[in-house]
Amino acid sequence: MDRAVPASAPALRDPAWAGRVFWLLASAVVLWPLLVLAEFKPWVLLSPESLRPTLRFLADFLPPRVDAEFLLLVARETWRTVAIATAGLALAMVIAVPMALLSVRVLSMSALAGRMAAMPALMRILVRAVLVVLRSVPELIWALVFVRVVGLGATAGVLAIALTYGGMLGKVYAEILESGEGHATASLLRNGAGRIQAFFYALLPSSAAELTSYTVYRWECAIRSSAVLGFVGAGGLGQQMDSSMKMFNGAEVSTMLIVFVALVALTDRLSAWLRKALA
Repeated sequence: MDRAVPASAPALRDPAWAGRVFWLLASAVVLWPLLVLAEFKPWVLLSPESLRPTLRFLADFLPPRVDAEFLLLVARETWRTVAIATAGLALAMVIAVPMALLSVRVLSMSALAGRMAAMPALMRILVRAVLVVLRSVPELIWALVFVRVVGLGATAGVLAIALTYGGMLGKVYAEILESGEGHATASLLRNGAGRIQAFFYALLPSSAAELTSYTVYRWECAIRSSAVLGFVGAGGLGQQMDSSMKMFNGAEVSTMLIVFVALVALTDRLSAWLRKALA
């Protein structure tokens, strides 16, 4: 009668522990010089010289200012922030969509035969270079430039978001269209359809959900950016918050922070609902 083979005892330690410890130590060795170079000193926050003004500043936040006059002002500036973000994104799409179509290889007639012709290839490189320049400059820098050109107000914020987000949207739109199914697009182009027709009837339907989802996400990011741009004079809730902070009015800052958190949370829920509806 065969004896039962005893089950093997479970390993008492993770067999991959040596590799994990090595990579953890290697990461620490690489990260430590970077932290030193960045002068990262979080313990400074706990020093008495930092704690006293911090606690005094936070104490001014309570209670928040909730009188009707101030809440009306905050509501107006919040709406202006949303308007800046939406207008900036709309202009960004005006920049992004044509440039994305010019940089997509699948819509090139000459690429149907294999290698793209010299002029379309050069145009594609130039368009992608422009998109790199637009998205390389942060919207905060663009806002500082336009505040000097057009003055304080919402116009600077709209233009700043339009340029930076135009570069971002154009790049991602092109990548989404390039990664889509190109067989139907190529078939239409070979059978005499124009590039615009091939885009609307073949390329766009297969990528519409992904394009819309990314656009909605960028709109959510634009709302956050528009509040930050207010600190350099580009209008909206950020500019009002900057004024209150300069006057050391913590109660007003507290109210605007609560409103801004609620605005971002509402935007996040709206974005999630739109993505779900498009899925």
